[in-house]
Amino acid sequence: MATNRGVAYIEPGKVEVRSIEYPKLRMPKSETDPFGGKDAPHGVILKVVTTNICGSDQHMVRGRTTAPQGLILGHEITGEIIEKGSDVEMLEVGDLVTVPFNIACGRCRNCREGKTGICLTVNPARPGAAYGYVDMGGWVGGQAEYVMVPYADFNLIKFPNKERAMEKIRDLTLLSDIFPTGYHGCIQAGVGPGTTVYIAGAGPVGLAAAAGAQLLGAAVVIVGDMIPERLAQARSFGCETIDVSKVPSLAEAIAEILGEPEVDCAVDCVGFEARGHGSDAVIEKPATVLNSLQEISRAGGSIGIPGLYVTGDPGGVDDAAKIGALSIRFGLGWAKSCSFHTGQCPVLRYNRQLMKAILHDKVHPAKAVNVTMIGLDQAPQGYQDFDRGAAKKFVIDPHGLVG
Repeated sequence: MATNRGVAYIEPGKVEVRSIEYPKLRMPKSETDPFGGKDAPHGVILKVVTTNICGSDQHMVRGRTTAPQGLILGHEITGEIIEKGSDVEMLEVGDLVTVPFNIACGRCRNCREGKTGICLTVNPARPGAAYGYVDMGGWVGGQAEYVMVPYADFNLIKFPNKERAMEKIRDLTLLSDIFPTGYHGCIQAGVGPGTTVYIAGAGPVGLAAAAGAQLLGAAVVIVGDMIPERLAQARSFGCETIDVSKVPSLAEAIAEILGEPEVDCAVDCVGFEARGHGSDAVIEKPATVLNSLQEISRAGGSIGIPGLYVTGDPGGVDDAAKIGALSIRFGLGWAKSCSFHTGQCPVLRYNRQLMKAILHDKVHPAKAVNVTMIGLDQAPQGYQDFDRGAAKKFVIDPHGLVG
Protein backbone atom coordinates (compact mmCIF):
# COMPACT_ATOMS: atom_id res chain seq x y z
CA MET A 1 0.00 0.00 0.00
CA ALA A 2 1.32 3.46 -0.94
CA THR A 3 2.54 5.58 1.96
CA ASN A 4 2.99 9.29 2.48
CA ARG A 5 4.58 11.64 5.03
CA GLY A 6 4.04 15.34 5.64
CA VAL A 7 4.96 18.25 7.90
CA ALA A 8 2.22 18.81 10.49
CA TYR A 9 1.56 21.83 12.70
CA ILE A 10 1.37 20.50 16.27
CA GLU A 11 1.26 23.55 18.54
CA PRO A 12 2.79 27.03 18.66
CA GLY A 13 6.49 26.66 17.96
CA LYS A 14 6.31 22.99 16.98
CA VAL A 15 5.99 21.04 13.74
CA GLU A 16 6.82 17.41 13.10
CA VAL A 17 6.95 14.97 10.21
CA ARG A 18 4.09 12.48 10.39
CA SER A 19 2.72 9.59 8.38
CA ILE A 20 -0.36 10.86 6.55
CA GLU A 21 -2.94 9.48 4.15
CA TYR A 22 -1.81 8.93 0.58
CA PRO A 23 -3.74 11.38 -1.60
CA LYS A 24 -6.81 10.41 -3.61
CA LEU A 25 -8.51 12.19 -6.48
CA ARG A 26 -11.19 13.61 -4.21
CA MET A 27 -12.21 17.07 -2.99
CA PRO A 28 -11.75 17.90 0.73
CA LYS A 29 -14.62 16.79 2.94
CA SER A 30 -16.82 19.63 4.18
CA GLU A 31 -20.33 19.77 5.63
CA THR A 32 -20.85 23.24 4.12
CA ASP A 33 -19.52 22.51 0.64
CA PRO A 34 -21.74 20.66 -1.85
CA PHE A 35 -18.61 19.44 -3.64
CA GLY A 36 -16.90 18.25 -0.45
CA GLY A 37 -15.77 14.65 -0.57
CA LYS A 38 -16.73 14.17 -4.22
CA ASP A 39 -14.44 12.61 -6.79
CA ALA A 40 -12.05 14.97 -8.58
CA PRO A 41 -11.50 13.57 -12.09
CA HIS A 42 -10.07 17.00 -12.99
CA GLY A 43 -7.18 16.50 -10.56
CA VAL A 44 -3.74 14.90 -10.50
CA ILE A 45 -1.53 13.34 -7.86
CA LEU A 46 1.99 14.70 -7.70
CA LYS A 47 5.21 13.22 -6.45
CA VAL A 48 6.59 16.32 -4.77
CA VAL A 49 9.97 17.34 -6.17
CA THR A 50 10.39 20.54 -4.13
CA THR A 51 8.20 22.27 -1.57
CA ASN A 52 9.19 25.46 0.21
CA ILE A 53 8.85 26.81 3.73
CA CYS A 54 7.10 30.19 3.51
CA GLY A 55 6.95 33.12 5.90
CA SER A 56 3.18 32.72 5.81
CA ASP A 57 3.61 29.21 7.25
CA GLN A 58 5.56 30.78 10.11
CA HIS A 59 2.58 32.91 11.14
CA MET A 60 0.66 29.68 11.78
CA VAL A 61 3.54 27.91 13.48
CA ARG A 62 4.05 30.87 15.83
CA GLY A 63 0.43 30.51 16.91
CA ARG A 64 -0.61 33.78 15.32
CA THR A 65 -3.58 32.28 13.48
CA THR A 66 -6.41 29.87 14.28
CA ALA A 67 -4.72 26.98 12.46
CA PRO A 68 -5.89 23.60 13.84
CA GLN A 69 -3.54 21.05 15.31
CA GLY A 70 -2.47 18.45 12.77
CA LEU A 71 -2.78 20.73 9.72
CA ILE A 72 -0.40 19.52 6.99
CA LEU A 73 1.53 22.58 5.92
CA GLY A 74 2.88 23.74 2.58
CA HIS A 75 1.49 25.78 -0.31
CA GLU A 76 4.65 26.16 -2.45
CA ILE A 77 4.83 23.01 -4.57
CA THR A 78 6.64 21.72 -7.64
CA GLY A 79 6.05 18.11 -8.63
CA GLU A 80 5.89 15.28 -11.13
CA ILE A 81 2.50 13.92 -12.20
CA ILE A 82 2.21 10.24 -11.25
CA GLU A 83 -1.57 9.86 -11.63
CA LYS A 84 -4.20 11.91 -13.45
CA GLY A 85 -7.97 11.98 -13.49
CA SER A 86 -10.09 11.07 -16.48
CA ASP A 87 -10.96 14.72 -17.20
CA VAL A 88 -7.34 15.89 -17.44
CA GLU A 89 -6.55 16.42 -21.13
CA MET A 90 -3.57 18.79 -21.38
CA LEU A 91 -1.12 17.05 -19.05
CA GLU A 92 0.44 13.60 -18.89
CA VAL A 93 1.92 11.29 -16.29
CA GLY A 94 5.61 12.14 -16.02
CA ASP A 95 5.20 15.89 -16.61
CA LEU A 96 7.08 18.19 -14.24
CA VAL A 97 4.82 21.06 -13.21
CA THR A 98 4.71 24.19 -11.07
CA VAL A 99 1.71 24.56 -8.77
CA PRO A 100 0.29 28.02 -7.99
CA PHE A 101 -0.41 28.30 -4.28
CA ASN A 102 -3.86 29.66 -5.19
CA ILE A 103 -6.37 26.88 -5.77
CA ALA A 104 -8.76 27.97 -8.52
CA CYS A 105 -11.57 26.29 -10.41
CA GLY A 106 -11.08 28.22 -13.66
CA ARG A 107 -14.84 28.46 -14.12
CA CYS A 108 -16.27 31.04 -11.72
CA ARG A 109 -16.61 34.76 -12.41
CA ASN A 110 -13.40 35.69 -10.62
CA CYS A 111 -11.32 32.99 -12.29
CA ARG A 112 -12.64 34.07 -15.69
CA GLU A 113 -11.50 37.61 -14.86
CA GLY A 114 -8.02 36.36 -13.91
CA LYS A 115 -8.59 36.83 -10.16
CA THR A 116 -7.48 33.33 -9.25
CA GLY A 117 -6.49 34.36 -5.72
CA ILE A 118 -10.17 34.83 -4.88
CA CYS A 119 -11.83 31.89 -6.63
CA LEU A 120 -15.45 31.64 -5.53
CA THR A 121 -15.92 27.85 -5.49
CA VAL A 122 -12.96 26.14 -3.83
CA ASN A 123 -13.45 27.39 -0.27
CA PRO A 124 -16.89 27.33 1.39
CA ALA A 125 -15.80 29.86 4.03
CA ARG A 126 -14.62 32.76 1.86
CA PRO A 127 -13.23 33.60 -1.59
CA GLY A 128 -9.79 32.14 -2.20
CA ALA A 129 -8.09 28.88 -1.23
CA ALA A 130 -4.60 27.52 -0.75
CA TYR A 131 -2.91 24.25 0.13
CA GLY A 132 -2.14 23.62 3.79
CA TYR A 133 -3.32 26.96 5.12
CA VAL A 134 -5.74 28.06 7.83
CA ASP A 135 -9.23 29.11 6.66
CA MET A 136 -8.29 28.31 3.07
CA GLY A 137 -10.66 25.48 2.28
CA GLY A 138 -9.28 22.46 4.13
CA TRP A 139 -6.84 21.44 1.39
CA VAL A 140 -3.98 19.16 2.40
CA GLY A 141 -0.60 20.89 2.19
CA GLY A 142 2.31 20.03 -0.06
CA GLN A 143 5.16 19.79 2.46
CA ALA A 144 4.84 16.08 1.90
CA GLU A 145 5.96 13.28 -0.36
CA TYR A 146 2.73 13.27 -2.41
CA VAL A 147 -0.17 15.71 -2.85
CA MET A 148 -3.40 16.03 -4.82
CA VAL A 149 -3.93 19.08 -7.06
CA PRO A 150 -7.45 19.81 -8.42
CA TYR A 151 -8.46 21.44 -11.72
CA ALA A 152 -5.06 20.49 -13.07
CA ASP A 153 -5.50 21.62 -16.68
CA PHE A 154 -6.28 25.14 -15.45
CA ASN A 155 -3.90 25.44 -12.51
CA LEU A 156 -0.70 23.70 -13.56
CA ILE A 157 2.04 24.81 -15.92
CA LYS A 158 4.26 22.12 -17.40
CA PHE A 159 7.95 22.86 -17.74
CA PRO A 160 8.73 22.46 -21.44
CA ASN A 161 11.99 20.57 -20.91
CA LYS A 162 12.18 18.35 -17.84
CA GLU A 163 15.97 17.96 -17.76
CA ARG A 164 16.58 21.66 -18.24
CA ALA A 165 13.98 22.44 -15.58
CA MET A 166 15.71 20.18 -13.06
CA GLU A 167 18.96 22.04 -13.72
CA LYS A 168 17.19 25.26 -12.70
CA ILE A 169 14.86 23.78 -10.11
CA ARG A 170 16.17 26.01 -7.30
CA ASP A 171 14.88 29.01 -9.25
CA LEU A 172 11.79 27.38 -10.70
CA THR A 173 10.54 26.15 -7.32
CA LEU A 174 9.96 29.82 -6.43
CA LEU A 175 7.28 30.16 -9.14
CA SER A 176 4.66 28.58 -6.88
CA ASP A 177 4.48 31.64 -4.65
CA ILE A 178 7.20 34.03 -3.55
CA PHE A 179 8.62 35.14 -6.88
CA PRO A 180 5.21 35.92 -8.45
CA THR A 181 4.04 37.33 -5.12
CA GLY A 182 6.98 39.70 -4.79
CA TYR A 183 6.72 40.61 -8.47
CA HIS A 184 2.97 41.23 -8.07
CA GLY A 185 3.67 43.62 -5.20
CA CYS A 186 6.01 45.55 -7.49
CA ILE A 187 3.46 45.63 -10.31
CA GLN A 188 0.82 46.90 -7.87
CA ALA A 189 3.24 49.59 -6.69
CA GLY A 190 3.89 50.77 -10.24
CA VAL A 191 7.53 49.68 -10.53
CA GLY A 192 8.94 50.24 -14.01
CA PRO A 193 12.05 51.49 -15.81
CA GLY A 194 13.83 54.23 -13.89
CA THR A 195 11.66 54.13 -10.78
CA THR A 196 12.91 54.31 -7.20
CA VAL A 197 11.53 51.58 -4.98
CA TYR A 198 11.41 50.93 -1.24
CA ILE A 199 10.68 47.35 -0.13
CA ALA A 200 9.83 46.79 3.52
CA GLY A 201 11.15 43.43 4.68
CA ALA A 202 14.18 41.39 3.62
CA GLY A 203 12.66 37.98 4.15
CA PRO A 204 12.30 35.71 1.11
CA VAL A 205 9.26 37.56 -0.30
CA GLY A 206 10.97 40.92 0.13
CA LEU A 207 14.13 39.67 -1.55
CA ALA A 208 12.05 38.12 -4.35
CA ALA A 209 10.28 41.46 -4.74
CA ALA A 210 13.67 43.17 -4.99
CA ALA A 211 14.70 40.77 -7.76
CA GLY A 212 11.36 41.45 -9.45
CA ALA A 213 11.90 45.20 -9.21
CA GLN A 214 15.29 44.84 -10.88
CA LEU A 215 13.72 42.73 -13.63
CA LEU A 216 11.15 45.50 -14.15
CA GLY A 217 13.92 48.07 -14.63
CA ALA A 218 13.95 49.98 -11.35
CA ALA A 219 16.76 52.53 -11.07
CA VAL A 220 17.25 52.04 -7.31
CA VAL A 221 15.87 49.30 -5.05
CA ILE A 222 16.08 49.98 -1.32
CA VAL A 223 15.29 47.18 1.15
CA GLY A 224 14.53 47.82 4.82
CA ASP A 225 14.81 45.28 7.63
CA MET A 226 16.34 44.92 11.09
CA ILE A 227 18.23 41.62 10.68
CA PRO A 228 21.83 42.26 9.54
CA GLU A 229 22.18 38.92 7.71
CA ARG A 230 19.07 39.59 5.63
CA LEU A 231 20.22 43.10 4.78
CA ALA A 232 23.58 41.67 3.70
CA GLN A 233 21.73 39.22 1.46
CA ALA A 234 19.88 42.15 -0.17
CA ARG A 235 23.17 43.97 -0.80
CA SER A 236 24.64 40.82 -2.36
CA PHE A 237 22.61 41.39 -5.55
CA GLY A 238 22.77 45.15 -5.78
CA CYS A 239 20.15 46.56 -3.43
CA GLU A 240 20.60 49.54 -1.14
CA THR A 241 19.61 48.77 2.46
CA ILE A 242 18.31 50.47 5.59
CA ASP A 243 18.43 48.98 9.09
CA VAL A 244 15.10 50.28 10.34
CA SER A 245 16.02 49.46 13.94
CA LYS A 246 18.77 52.09 13.81
CA VAL A 247 17.08 55.03 12.09
CA PRO A 248 14.69 57.43 13.85
CA SER A 249 13.26 58.51 10.50
CA LEU A 250 12.77 56.28 7.46
CA ALA A 251 12.34 59.36 5.25
CA GLU A 252 15.71 60.76 6.36
CA ALA A 253 17.40 57.41 5.68
CA ILE A 254 15.91 57.33 2.18
CA ALA A 255 17.05 60.92 1.60
CA GLU A 256 20.63 59.89 2.39
CA ILE A 257 20.44 57.37 -0.46
CA LEU A 258 18.35 59.22 -3.05
CA GLY A 259 18.82 62.87 -2.14
CA GLU A 260 15.10 63.19 -1.43
CA PRO A 261 12.93 61.67 1.33
CA GLU A 262 10.50 59.77 -0.87
CA VAL A 263 10.29 57.00 -3.44
CA ASP A 264 8.17 56.40 -6.52
CA CYS A 265 6.99 52.97 -5.42
CA ALA A 266 6.63 51.16 -2.06
CA VAL A 267 6.04 47.48 -1.28
CA ASP A 268 5.02 45.96 2.06
CA CYS A 269 6.58 42.49 2.40
CA VAL A 270 6.27 42.37 6.20
CA GLY A 271 2.59 42.06 7.06
CA PHE A 272 0.75 42.02 10.37
CA GLU A 273 3.64 41.02 12.65
CA ALA A 274 5.44 44.30 11.94
CA ARG A 275 7.54 46.01 14.60
CA GLY A 276 8.26 49.67 15.13
CA HIS A 277 11.22 51.59 13.74
CA GLY A 278 14.16 53.04 15.63
CA SER A 279 13.78 52.80 19.40
CA ASP A 280 10.42 51.06 18.91
CA ALA A 281 11.97 48.18 16.98
CA VAL A 282 11.50 45.81 19.93
CA ILE A 283 7.76 46.54 20.08
CA GLU A 284 5.17 44.93 17.83
CA LYS A 285 3.25 47.65 16.02
CA PRO A 286 1.22 46.00 13.25
CA ALA A 287 0.42 49.21 11.36
CA THR A 288 4.02 50.48 11.29
CA VAL A 289 4.85 49.48 7.74
CA LEU A 290 1.57 50.60 6.23
CA ASN A 291 1.89 54.01 7.87
CA SER A 292 5.57 54.48 7.08
CA LEU A 293 5.03 53.61 3.41
CA GLN A 294 2.38 56.32 3.16
CA GLU A 295 4.89 58.81 4.54
CA ILE A 296 7.72 57.96 2.13
CA SER A 297 5.64 57.43 -1.04
CA ARG A 298 5.45 60.35 -3.44
CA ALA A 299 2.09 62.06 -3.86
CA GLY A 300 0.01 59.96 -6.22
CA GLY A 301 2.17 56.90 -5.59
CA SER A 302 1.02 53.32 -5.17
CA ILE A 303 1.65 50.90 -2.33
CA GLY A 304 1.75 47.18 -3.08
CA ILE A 305 0.89 44.98 -0.09
CA PRO A 306 1.80 41.32 -0.66
CA GLY A 307 2.59 41.06 3.07
CA LEU A 308 -0.03 38.99 4.90
CA TYR A 309 -2.77 40.58 7.03
CA VAL A 310 -5.31 38.35 8.78
CA THR A 311 -8.83 38.58 10.20
CA GLY A 312 -7.98 36.43 13.22
CA ASP A 313 -4.78 36.80 15.27
CA PRO A 314 -4.88 35.21 18.75
CA GLY A 315 -1.51 36.83 19.56
CA GLY A 316 -2.50 40.35 18.51
CA VAL A 317 -1.22 43.21 20.64
CA ASP A 318 -4.76 44.40 21.46
CA ASP A 319 -8.39 43.48 20.83
CA ALA A 320 -8.45 45.43 17.58
CA ALA A 321 -5.34 43.74 16.20
CA LYS A 322 -6.81 40.34 17.08
CA ILE A 323 -9.47 40.88 14.39
CA GLY A 324 -7.17 42.65 11.93
CA ALA A 325 -8.38 46.17 12.79
CA LEU A 326 -5.26 48.35 12.60
CA SER A 327 -4.72 52.05 13.27
CA ILE A 328 -3.96 53.23 9.74
CA ARG A 329 -3.30 56.89 8.89
CA PHE A 330 -5.84 56.74 6.10
CA GLY A 331 -6.19 60.51 6.11
CA LEU A 332 -2.54 60.84 5.10
CA GLY A 333 -3.04 58.39 2.27
CA TRP A 334 -6.12 60.25 1.12
CA ALA A 335 -4.34 63.60 1.26
CA LYS A 336 -1.46 62.26 -0.85
CA SER A 337 -3.78 60.38 -3.26
CA CYS A 338 -2.02 57.12 -2.49
CA SER A 339 -3.48 53.90 -3.80
CA PHE A 340 -3.37 50.67 -1.79
CA HIS A 341 -3.33 47.20 -3.36
CA THR A 342 -3.86 44.15 -1.16
CA GLY A 343 -4.64 40.45 -1.30
CA GLN A 344 -3.25 37.18 -2.59
CA CYS A 345 -1.16 37.28 -5.71
CA PRO A 346 -2.99 35.66 -8.67
CA VAL A 347 0.02 33.49 -9.51
CA LEU A 348 -1.28 32.36 -12.90
CA ARG A 349 -1.11 35.96 -14.10
CA TYR A 350 2.69 35.91 -13.90
CA ASN A 351 4.24 32.46 -13.54
CA ARG A 352 4.52 31.57 -17.23
CA GLN A 353 6.35 34.80 -18.06
CA LEU A 354 8.59 34.51 -15.00
CA MET A 355 9.33 30.89 -15.91
CA LYS A 356 10.58 32.05 -19.31
CA ALA A 357 12.71 34.76 -17.68
CA ILE A 358 14.33 32.11 -15.47
CA LEU A 359 14.87 29.59 -18.25
CA HIS A 360 16.51 32.26 -20.41
CA ASP A 361 18.74 33.55 -17.58
CA LYS A 362 17.12 36.98 -17.31
CA VAL A 363 16.67 36.63 -13.54
CA HIS A 364 18.05 34.40 -10.77
CA PRO A 365 15.66 34.52 -7.82
CA ALA A 366 17.27 31.56 -6.02
CA LYS A 367 20.45 33.59 -5.63
CA ALA A 368 18.49 36.59 -4.40
CA VAL A 369 16.65 34.66 -1.68
CA ASN A 370 19.54 32.26 -0.91
CA VAL A 371 17.72 28.97 -1.57
CA THR A 372 18.90 26.27 0.82
CA MET A 373 17.90 22.65 0.17
CA ILE A 374 16.89 20.37 3.06
CA GLY A 375 15.31 16.95 3.39
CA LEU A 376 11.80 16.33 4.69
CA ASP A 377 13.08 15.17 8.07
CA GLN A 378 15.03 18.44 8.40
CA ALA A 379 11.88 20.53 8.06
CA PRO A 380 11.35 21.09 11.83
CA GLN A 381 14.90 22.45 12.13
CA GLY A 382 14.33 24.56 9.03
CA TYR A 383 11.29 26.13 10.67
CA GLN A 384 13.33 26.94 13.79
CA ASP A 385 16.19 28.48 11.81
CA PHE A 386 13.81 30.50 9.66
CA ASP A 387 11.99 31.78 12.73
CA ARG A 388 15.30 33.01 14.13
CA GLY A 389 15.76 35.18 11.02
CA ALA A 390 18.06 33.05 8.87
CA ALA A 391 18.82 34.78 5.57
CA LYS A 392 17.74 31.68 3.65
CA LYS A 393 14.80 30.29 1.74
CA PHE A 394 14.42 26.70 2.90
CA VAL A 395 13.33 24.34 0.13
CA ILE A 396 12.37 20.79 1.06
CA ASP A 397 13.46 17.94 -1.24
CA PRO A 398 11.23 15.06 0.01
CA HIS A 399 12.60 12.34 -2.29
CA GLY A 400 16.24 13.43 -2.59
CA LEU A 401 15.75 14.28 -6.27
CA VAL A 402 17.67 17.57 -6.14
CA GLY A 403 20.42 17.00 -3.62
